[in-house]
Amino acid sequence: MRARICGTGSALPRREVTNDELSKIMDTSDEWIRSRTGICSRHLAVEESLTALAARAARQALSEAGMEAAELDMILAATLSADKLLPSLACELQRELSAERAVAFDINAACSGFIFALQTADAYIKSGQYGKILVVGGEILSKLMDWNDRSTCVLFGDGAGAAVVRADSEFGILGSVQGSDGARGEVLMCEDRKNNNPYVSNTKDLSYVSMDGQEVYKFAVRTVPEAILKATERAGISVDEVDLFILHQANIRILQSVSKRLKIPMEKIPMNLQTCGNISAGSIPILLDFVNRRGMIQRGNKIVLAGFGAGLTWGASALTW
Repeated sequence: MRARICGTGSALPRREVTNDELSKIMDTSDEWIRSRTGICSRHLAVEESLTALAARAARQALSEAGMEAAELDMILAATLSADKLLPSLACELQRELSAERAVAFDINAACSGFIFALQTADAYIKSGQYGKILVVGGEILSKLMDWNDRSTCVLFGDGAGAAVVRADSEFGILGSVQGSDGARGEVLMCEDRKNNNPYVSNTKDLSYVSMDGQEVYKFAVRTVPEAILKATERAGISVDEVDLFILHQANIRILQSVSKRLKIPMEKIPMNLQTCGNISAGSIPILLDFVNRRGMIQRGNKIVLAGFGAGLTWGASALTW
């Protein structure tokens, strides 16, 4: 048995912020952002919580799967920006969805998080321990951004995506790969609270996301193609057989580089970064729902999901829809 995706969903905050709007509050422009990233706008949470966005996406995925939340065996939530340090986003979702019998926990692999969570679901299904799992990826990254740092804050957005997977003997995940390189993790980081107890006093403010863009770019354009090749090899298919590549939406130049290195037509690499930006763990499931809802995926199609992120982390899965 393997994990087959049988339902998808997504949710974005109501407030969409264009590049021109950002240019009114910082030293940037639509041309500067668009030419370097391909991003034209992004959605930022004003009233929404991540739990609310994730629950909306989850309900859509459950509806398409024809499944009730009470049937779920497990909820896996990939995020680095949960509403609370505890309880976890997954446990918050369990409460919101009334999924009483589901085991729930979070996974933090940054932008690779949804891939890691999906592969975890596949492992549980292959083991025979669970058969119906909700996998969610979502972020409210806007609360972690320094809105005076135009090199970073303009890249990111908020939102959540979800997929329901169930055990299947014919369709589903055929091959996967994942990896980490913690030795280079500081090229993309955000510090948490410092030690603060009766024996040490620390009043330093919480930090914001910082990134060495050039190093992240070089890492991505090398690692993503390698991960795709390894995943398809393990799946027993060639890159040419793949119908769609659902890739992490970080930067149009990275996607174009992957296309060039693997000789993949850009028509096979759908994008929504133009209006979403980089939503980290939410990026891949939101794009997956985007193409699914538009009828761009048909039963039996070969799909590759691949991403990279802080850690440094990366992963890819080849599957039959």
